[in-house]
Amino acid sequence: MSDATPFAPPRSQVADVVDPLHEYQPVRVWSATGRIGRLRYMASLFSSYFLMTLLSGLLSGLAAMIDVMELASLGMGLLFIAFFVFMILKGIQRAHDMGWSGWTVLLTFIPFVPFVWFFFPGTRGRNDHGAPPPPNTVGVWILAMIFPVLMLGIITAVAIPAYSAYVQRAKAQQEQVRPQSPSPSETR
Repeated sequence: MSDATPFAPPRSQVADVVDPLHEYQPVRVWSATGRIGRLRYMASLFSSYFLMTLLSGLLSGLAAMIDVMELASLGMGLLFIAFFVFMILKGIQRAHDMGWSGWTVLLTFIPFVPFVWFFFPGTRGRNDHGAPPPPNTVGVWILAMIFPVLMLGIITAVAIPAYSAYVQRAKAQQEQVRPQSPSPSETR
């Protein structure tokens, strides 16, 4: 007779159970498959733009030092092509996150339509293009917010002095236009 009781729970391990709420697909950098969220999309575009700008500046400086400007033109053209391909691939991944076909990335060539890629949320859970993208890390948040904060700082740096100058001109204009009324002691 065996010591096992027939009412005991089974002791076997079940390895094929996947929690669908915590299933994420890996981040694919140079691929048109997969999904990417809004914040990671902004972070990848802004950081790649910054990297392309930095590399093209270094390439221009190097070409100027050795006096071969054709090298700078060729290098910057190749950098632009790589950035353009990267931007298209990330746009396709972003369209997949919204549940759309990758061909909708062609709509980003219409003015103001790319804002849809920034503001429209992705689908929750799985869709036809796979599991959701992984949660954003602190580095993704920082990379995504650098560009908007930088633009806000530049606009503020230009707008505050311009507004101050406008206020001074308006006060000066009011002083010129306002008729000089006599003081009460002069009217007697």
